[in-house]
Amino acid sequence: MAEPHPHPDHLWRNPEPRRSYEVVIVGAGGHGLATAYYLAKNHGITDVAVLERGWLAGGNMARNTTVIRSNYLWDESAAIYEHSLKLWEHLAEELEYDILFSQRGVLSLVHSQGDRREGMRRVNANRLSGIDAEWLTPAEVKAFCPIVNISPDVRYPVIGGTLQRRGGIAKHDYVAWAFARKADEMGVDLIQNCEVSGFDLDGGRVRGVHTNRGLIAANKVALCAAGHSTVLADMVGLDLPIQSHPLQALVSELLEPVLNCVVMSNAVHVYVSQAHKGELVMGAGMDPYNSYAQRGSPHVIEDQLAAACELFPIFSRAHVLRTWAGIVDVAPDASPILGLTPIENLFINCGWGTGGFKATPGAGWVYAHTIAHGEPHPLSEPYALERFTTGALIDEHGAAGVTH
Repeated sequence: MAEPHPHPDHLWRNPEPRRSYEVVIVGAGGHGLATAYYLAKNHGITDVAVLERGWLAGGNMARNTTVIRSNYLWDESAAIYEHSLKLWEHLAEELEYDILFSQRGVLSLVHSQGDRREGMRRVNANRLSGIDAEWLTPAEVKAFCPIVNISPDVRYPVIGGTLQRRGGIAKHDYVAWAFARKADEMGVDLIQNCEVSGFDLDGGRVRGVHTNRGLIAANKVALCAAGHSTVLADMVGLDLPIQSHPLQALVSELLEPVLNCVVMSNAVHVYVSQAHKGELVMGAGMDPYNSYAQRGSPHVIEDQLAAACELFPIFSRAHVLRTWAGIVDVAPDASPILGLTPIENLFINCGWGTGGFKATPGAGWVYAHTIAHGEPHPLSEPYALERFTTGALIDEHGAAGVTH
């Protein structure tokens, strides 16, 4: 496999946009780049431009905590995330690029009888769907992750846990570069510093996009800009049931290996893994207010660190290196919107909340199918925009042991 490069711009062209394309994808994050790759690979559609107002993967793709798993409760969620996880398992070989995918296991801690009932329900639901899932006793939790504090004297004692051994992490920027390089090799145009300012409409049909580099005509336009989906949708009069919130996280200084898996806790709302370089990567909750600012309230980080140090006393000796907030689109049922819109040949992919990174290859796969065929892929059918009028919601709020 090709060696990752710290400055990867040499791996692809950055052409001037042409006057027209078959497909224009707005947003060059993980989902946009994966969609372009699968349009070329699976459907032979290479007359594609991916437009990015900044630099490739400079948005939420660079501001996430890289957790990968498929142990969701509802069948619709489990199906698309499991499809994605199966793609993750062979993605490095397929893209010929080491994305540092590590199936180290995702451990969700249980602290109450309510937690326990939810965890057991999810384990059984996963097994019925053919997805690996295990219930662990406190002693088994300690054996799997020795640095977890299972003392009964803490505020939230660990009374068990659920484990998906196939879950893990990957290097987010490497994932983006790998998809970008392969899409570029197939003839896709990846155009940076190209901000969309409006859409060219002919009646109820989209005909192209207005950008700071001129009008780009397109037979089909696919929106794929996490965190700013409503801004783009407003330009065509499309009212999405989406809210944008800052989602906070932090990394520590570089440390020797101390954490061998991903650990999540719903009750104290913290999740942590250790990256390949050595830093602890911790995620917390969303700020309750709507914002596009890539920062968050200090009390969220303070509460997160207090919980982490109680679960992992060894962490009290580490130092915070930096904090940040990604901007996440959240739908009312905490599930994505993926498919067609009322405007002909305009497609939408948004609302993943905290699940966007883990869905990257799977979302790209089914979104490419939807764009190529003009109809939803079977895995994305439940995620149609129409579900908010029919009431067929997929409510993952609190059903997935922390929605990250």
